[in-house]
Amino acid sequence: MIKEYQKLLQKLDSLGKEYNIELIEKAFRFANEAHEGQKRCSGDPFVIHPIQVACILAELEMDTTTIVAGMLHDTVEDTSFTYENTLKHFGAEIANLVDGVTKLNKLPYTNKQEVQAENFRKMFLAMSKDIRVIIIKLADRLHNMRTLKFRPREKQIETARETIDIYAPLAHRLGIYKIKWELEDLCFRYLDEKAYYDLVEKISKKRKEREEYIASIIATVSDRAGKLGIESHIDGRPKHLYSIYNKMKIQNKDVDQIYDLFAIRVIVHTVKDCYAVLGLVHELYKPMPGRFKDYISMPKPNMYQSLHSTLIGPEGIPFEVQIRTWEMHKVAEVGIAAHYKYKEGMKQDELDGKLSWLRQLLDWQKETQDPDEFMENLKIDLFTDEVFVFTPKGDVKCLKAGSTPIDFAYAIHSAIGNRMIGAKVNGKIETLDHELENGDIVEIITSSASKGPSRDWLKKVKTSQARNKINQWFKKERREENIERGKDLLDKEIKKQGISAQLLLKQDLIDSALKKYNFHGIEEMYAAIGLDAISSRKVFSRLYEEYRKTLPVDEQKQILLATGKEKEKDRRKKQRQMQESGVVVKGVDNCLVRLSKCCNPVPGDNIVGYITRGRGVSVHRQDCVNVVNAIDGDTRLIEVSWYKGKAASYQAELSIKAHDRTQILMEITNVIGDARIPLRAINARTTKDNVAIMNLTVEITDTEQLERIINRIRRVPDVFDITRSHT
Repeated sequence: MIKEYQKLLQKLDSLGKEYNIELIEKAFRFANEAHEGQKRCSGDPFVIHPIQVACILAELEMDTTTIVAGMLHDTVEDTSFTYENTLKHFGAEIANLVDGVTKLNKLPYTNKQEVQAENFRKMFLAMSKDIRVIIIKLADRLHNMRTLKFRPREKQIETARETIDIYAPLAHRLGIYKIKWELEDLCFRYLDEKAYYDLVEKISKKRKEREEYIASIIATVSDRAGKLGIESHIDGRPKHLYSIYNKMKIQNKDVDQIYDLFAIRVIVHTVKDCYAVLGLVHELYKPMPGRFKDYISMPKPNMYQSLHSTLIGPEGIPFEVQIRTWEMHKVAEVGIAAHYKYKEGMKQDELDGKLSWLRQLLDWQKETQDPDEFMENLKIDLFTDEVFVFTPKGDVKCLKAGSTPIDFAYAIHSAIGNRMIGAKVNGKIETLDHELENGDIVEIITSSASKGPSRDWLKKVKTSQARNKINQWFKKERREENIERGKDLLDKEIKKQGISAQLLLKQDLIDSALKKYNFHGIEEMYAAIGLDAISSRKVFSRLYEEYRKTLPVDEQKQILLATGKEKEKDRRKKQRQMQESGVVVKGVDNCLVRLSKCCNPVPGDNIVGYITRGRGVSVHRQDCVNVVNAIDGDTRLIEVSWYKGKAASYQAELSIKAHDRTQILMEITNVIGDARIPLRAINARTTKDNVAIMNLTVEITDTEQLERIINRIRRVPDVFDITRSHT
């Protein structure tokens, strides 16, 4: 323990900065006393963990306050010491940082998802007030991952999954690549142990020849830069294992077929030198078309800046070069930690601009009461690629990949989105669900006569910012309508369950539901149900659970027994309703059901039934033109839903466009084959512009599987467009 603490002091001394060693010493003694007698799974004294967390924070060159908070981060959560103890001995700033990373272990929640969601809500709220909260949490998670080998296998998988889903993307969003890469590699090791060690073995076999290859390139570039009078530091950086593994999966290649396992990193003193070095490497080696990115003139949202180019080196083997200044290099390693507001020269409004994505995340999380929806949206919002799109005046907007003109409109201003009636992309009118790409110029068409956004837009948008602003409009403009709709939905749910509304809608039971889901009044709860922000079933479940607690023990047991029998009865009834199509028709036990050929709906699509004459119920996608144009408002529409208990198969048609080249079709079909998805039909042709157009029919089980295969095909080199075909 003392040895580890001495290492921390040596690290701080090596940084050459002013640190309050006396305060750090006090924190060490405080943590040692708080964790006295506690052991980690490894058998080490528990206090070694906070010391190691403090060491990681020191490597990020954080300030004294952050290092002290890192030393104390588990005292409130895992010991008898309280927030008040920390406040008394270390002051409000440090106490609030410790509180920000402390889990809500003592609060009553009904399931694990709710606990997880509420912990992240608390962390993000604290993070919005002080970014150091998440930096401490990342250091904590990194050390936990480094020592994960001492935990049970089940816990290893659970922790690694949460880390790869939440914490690694968070490190990416904050630009702390140093932590991101190590977290991803550690997660890879536990989530797919066989693939991890297989890759390690394969890479180590050819490491020497690759290092010799990179060394020769470094020598050549260094010599040329020196002759031009450019002072530079050049090294070869091996790509981390998880990155290589993903590349192998995406490109369907073995490690022997991936040559750019190393990147040449050139660090210079000025931006001018960056572009000068770019010119000289392009003279020395042939650049690969479409593989150059200028993150200096257009930085990533997490502040990352660098020039990236993939080149063909000696012997025809490609390699990547990254060129940046020393300041850019520091930001590339530690991200926001290099520029947070507690360091000199960083103004609050500058920090707020760089953390705009966090503000958006906090906006929508306030609107989401459903813990499952919160966690799913959180993963989507964190782990996403970006596209850069321009206004007609040349202003750039950074959106998540797959964003639509609606997302773009709301990124400009909510008033623009609310008055939007159409959009032009690169001068051409496009549909509102058109997927924007890097470099697109988007013009939003508005009208003062617009009646506001459509509820259908919520299915088209990809950003939480747009979704939140659309919901805000509906909350404000249609509050009374939402309240009535929500009240009606809850009444129907209560009747459906065969319970008296008078028993459930008592004030004390309602107060419990309001408190549980953070509503300020019953009208707000009804409005949330009407907006689909929370389901009527969840509210009913909470009301019924509280009602059941008021009953005598014998009656509670009878209800539980009856509930079990009723569930079994419902299960058998649903099985009878289930047709070969995999669709359940509401209120009808036995009827002919068929999937319409005009739009080929699959599980995951929003669907509607249409009662035909003599042919049963025809199931369409809700956006099918035959539903929208021909039978909109028809009384023969009927509610249908997908049956989730059976993995039936469905056919979907994909239209793919790619730059024609040898083996392009084979690579696409290999991707489909590797995903174990049956390919039922292919129709391919090449235009006079050398564009390959392929129409494929695949057999899938739901839209999630379809979306996954679309994303995989999109990653095949030279594929530039892929859409799902429908009328």
